[in-house]
Amino acid sequence: MAVPHAYPLGPQVSWEPASVLMEPQPCPQSLAEGFLEEELRLNAELNQLQFSEPVGIIYNPVEYAWEPHRSYVTRYCQGPKEVLFLGMNPGPFGMAQTGVPFGEVSVVRDWLGICGPVRTPPQEHPKRPVLGLECPQSEVSGARFWGFFRNLCGQPDVFFHHCFVHNLCPLLFLAPSGRNLTPAELPAKQREQLLGLCDAALCRQRKDPARIPTHSDRTVPFSGPFSSHRPGQSMGHGC
Repeated sequence: MAVPHAYPLGPQVSWEPASVLMEPQPCPQSLAEGFLEEELRLNAELNQLQFSEPVGIIYNPVEYAWEPHRSYVTRYCQGPKEVLFLGMNPGPFGMAQTGVPFGEVSVVRDWLGICGPVRTPPQEHPKRPVLGLECPQSEVSGARFWGFFRNLCGQPDVFFHHCFVHNLCPLLFLAPSGRNLTPAELPAKQREQLLGLCDAALCRQRKDPARIPTHSDRTVPFSGPFSSHRPGQSMGHGC
């Protein structure tokens, strides 16, 4: 999964020193729980879809890595943000292991301070075992993304004072060989059904200020050559 790039469409964000930021407070229950509730609704809708070749196995870390995922949202959903970094879907050594978008293991554990049990997916490919925070492989895109902001901000609370990171689609697709499949590689009809549900979920979240931690009129950066056109889909039609 490619590293997300920011394409500012609104006012530039000024990074404030950590000393001027208030101590982080627990996220309001309605905001974090509303965001998670919408993710669970999307999961239920996605469970009704059927996928054929080239898909062999599907991982959904929002389900089997629920504890660290919930910890991430609850801890860093600190109210409306200036920027939402939106990725396409989990990577095999990032969110698929940790439940955190672009969640390279060492960054999630040592910088974000997220922990929690990660269960085994209902179906697991032998070449793509889910080891949670014990996974020895590094998610390169996640290491680059979070490494950049760790160097820039110093502390995660400085970053999350302005920003949030989310994946449009929670599913990781694997070919029978274990190769990672992007949504672009799915059959057209299945791809459009999948992304239609994901776009609608993001649209609902943005319409309800209690369900997404982002100002509705602010920048939504995106990542990857295929995903670069999706913001228009998600943000259009009255969103």
